Amino acid sequence: MRLTIIIAAVAVALSAQAFAQGTGAAQASCALGAALAVSDQRLTSGGRERTYRLFVPASYDGRTELPLVLDMHGSGGNAAGQAATSRFEALAASEGFLVATLQAGAEGNRWNVPIVAGRPDDVQYVSDVIDHVAARACTDRQRVYATGFSGGARMSSLLACKLGRRVAAIAPMAGLRWPGPCEGRAVPVLTFHGLADPQNTYDGHAEGRGGEWVESVPEALAGWAKHNGCAGDAKLDDPPGPLSTLRYEGCKAEVRLVRIDGLVHRWARDEVDATREMWEFFRRHTL
Repeated sequence: MRLTIIIAAVAVALSAQAFAQGTGAAQASCALGAALAVSDQRLTSGGRERTYRLFVPASYDGRTELPLVLDMHGSGGNAAGQAATSRFEALAASEGFLVATLQAGAEGNRWNVPIVAGRPDDVQYVSDVIDHVAARACTDRQRVYATGFSGGARMSSLLACKLGRRVAAIAPMAGLRWPGPCEGRAVPVLTFHGLADPQNTYDGHAEGRGGEWVESVPEALAGWAKHNGCAGDAKLDDPPGPLSTLRYEGCKAEVRLVRIDGLVHRWARDEVDATREMWEFFRRHTL
């Protein structure tokens, strides 16, 4: 099942034009001299001191508004580890966008998803991070995107539901959920999942996981398809090779799953450059 991702030339041209317009439209209104490369940031959110890792590319000129990718680690992980895993910062250095790699605040470095009362409000934290970044670097608020691995993927799913007015698109890795009912706009969704994942199993309904891993990945995808107004059932594209695609048509916003044969619980890199594919997906979408 060899996946070939084809983008029509006209779509590329339109995407590039929209990207240029989005990043350059408000140059005159922004003048922020951010520190280049990586910096550790601190803020107060919900009465708690929180942190995140901010990457600003060397091409940043202090005037041009840049897109922002929010990257979230898996349960038990941390921001530095996720930055090394996803390698979004390396891509941002060449493509020219901001990356905020976030840090869970609960015990055990776990995101509050499903939401449990008394634990940190991570949705508010992410919203506060967007504002915190925008106060330090010229940020295109129409082009804020969310991704994450495992628990971070579940968190990015929750953001699309609870923060869809601020997050333009999501691309979870190994952890798409449907945390509905969700109100608000249709949110573009691209997700990747290994068919051999023993932890966040493709078929879902894992024992002992509570509400973390109930529905299967196709069921979660179907939830987003319904929310996004898609027509009919999912279509499976299954060419030779390790990759296949489950997608919906007639949607107000794209809904697509890349399935990977043999992939266990890790970030997809050898079978497909998931980081690059996520960015190509992100840059086509705006609020």
